[in-house]
Amino acid sequence: MTKLGLVTGAATGLGEAISRRLHKDNWTVILTDIDGEAGQSLTNELGENAHYLTLDVRKEDEWLSVFEHVKNNFGSLQLLVNNAGITTMGTIEDLSFEAFQHEIQIDLFGVFLGCKHVLPLMKEAGGSIINMSSAAGLRASANLAGYNAAKAAVTMLTKSVALHYAASGYGIRVNSVHPGAIHTAMLDKVAAQVDDPKALLDGFVAGHPIGRLGQPNEVAALIAYIASDEAAFATGAEFVLDGGLTL
Repeated sequence: MTKLGLVTGAATGLGEAISRRLHKDNWTVILTDIDGEAGQSLTNELGENAHYLTLDVRKEDEWLSVFEHVKNNFGSLQLLVNNAGITTMGTIEDLSFEAFQHEIQIDLFGVFLGCKHVLPLMKEAGGSIINMSSAAGLRASANLAGYNAAKAAVTMLTKSVALHYAASGYGIRVNSVHPGAIHTAMLDKVAAQVDDPKALLDGFVAGHPIGRLGQPNEVAALIAYIASDEAAFATGAEFVLDGGLTL
């Protein structure tokens, strides 16, 4: 029987790579995003066993609607990848409260809502929740005040949820993934927020002892492993894929 997985922020970047890899590994994949055009285009390209649903991860009613659709059309869900996120540059001195709130709403509240409301779809037969944190959830940077706060919170929220779901006997594993700088369109958007984008990107490369940026397919491969039965003993873990950045 084909397993069913749902990926947030699936239309581009890491979400796209994750969706492609899961689909290649014979998962039925529900791609969700706020970019309906890009999400539907990728879904059409993947073809059979790929479905698209619009989801703004900040909105609880949309999560409930998506999971109701899954229940009515598929019955259960074996995998949730909470990938949707943004990265806003800014120190505590220059980051606006509005920008901070926006970062937290997407990067943290979205993960909370997914972990909470997926439970009815997983509690009977178990499943895997994978939350996208970051190396920035383990190591601080002066100019990532909002992003550091959000991703560090995702790291600890993951552990709390993992403990509760394990103790409750639901058979639901919950883990976090911590990439370093990955070469995606999002990284280019981050660089565009500063006066010298090239210097920022060069700095990212220099900060990774391995000497390069990561690739989306490398993160997708790790996600595929954590989602698989081969990782059945892993829960509450921090899977770091950062080229040595946090060493």
